[in-house]
Amino acid sequence: MLPVAAGRGGPFNLHWEIHGRGPVKLTFISGLGVLKTSWQRQTLHFGHLNRDKYSVLLVDNRGMGRSDKPVMRYSTSEMAKDLLEVLEHVAWTGEREIHVCGISMGGMIAQELACAIPQRMASLSLICTAAAIENTTSFSENMINRITMLLPKSLDRTILYTAENLFPETWLLSPDDAPVPDANTPKFHLPPGHKPAKIRFRTNYERFAAQEITKKTDPKAGFTRRGFLMQIIAAGWHHKTPKQLTKMADEVGRERILILHGEEDRVISVPHGRKLVQYIRPGKGIIVEGMGHAPIAERTQYFNDLIVEMCAKGEELSGR
Repeated sequence: MLPVAAGRGGPFNLHWEIHGRGPVKLTFISGLGVLKTSWQRQTLHFGHLNRDKYSVLLVDNRGMGRSDKPVMRYSTSEMAKDLLEVLEHVAWTGEREIHVCGISMGGMIAQELACAIPQRMASLSLICTAAAIENTTSFSENMINRITMLLPKSLDRTILYTAENLFPETWLLSPDDAPVPDANTPKFHLPPGHKPAKIRFRTNYERFAAQEITKKTDPKAGFTRRGFLMQIIAAGWHHKTPKQLTKMADEVGRERILILHGEEDRVISVPHGRKLVQYIRPGKGIIVEGMGHAPIAERTQYFNDLIVEMCAKGEELSGR
């Protein structure tokens, strides 16, 4: 835990952890209502299987997980300042030292962080995110979507609604493809008395549902409706102008920036991704046919390979 935001409505505590011991410093920033454990496929690949090359920093954003949930106005700029304090605490402060990857609201926080400390960015990956949330549907469809999101639902209905918005149906119905650690995974320790789990779910949906049930019903997981609603405000009011993003891209260096968005994204629709590419003109801007809102799970190997490529590019440009 780290106390942050003194003089900014705090202090309150953020929970953070580092996996790996390598020289390539990589931080993943979570989206709306999401715990840092959502990056477990990336944590396994970068922070354990390749732990001598990468160090992976994960943080539960304010309002979620094991971090505190102060009742106050949340904003992506303030959440970026929270993360900046964690970076200072772990001494990731060098020029062109950090590789930053943010998804959804995490991508909005990453934009704010890059605007604040552009010269410290070795690479910047903005995944399924937006410069600002805009209405890209009809008025009636937009209102139905907003009402549906906030209406009380049973746990089963909530999980199904979330899954259908995050992922394409074909992936949800496909056999469970999650990579899992075993007894030979570096720095992976099972609780006393436990054996390595070799259970496979029948489908990707079943694994997602099991994770969501744990998140929503286990008090130790740290999901609360109050924290979720306060994060909604932060994401909904995020706004970076084309001028701000152009300046950020100039200072970070466009060849260091990746923008990735799915054509089938039902959470932040693809016009948002196209606009972000237009504003930033990144070295790599990819709109993927058939991809939804969460490539970190839906297309794990493809996504991990892109991050490996961005880290390698950033290290090369930084003379390492």
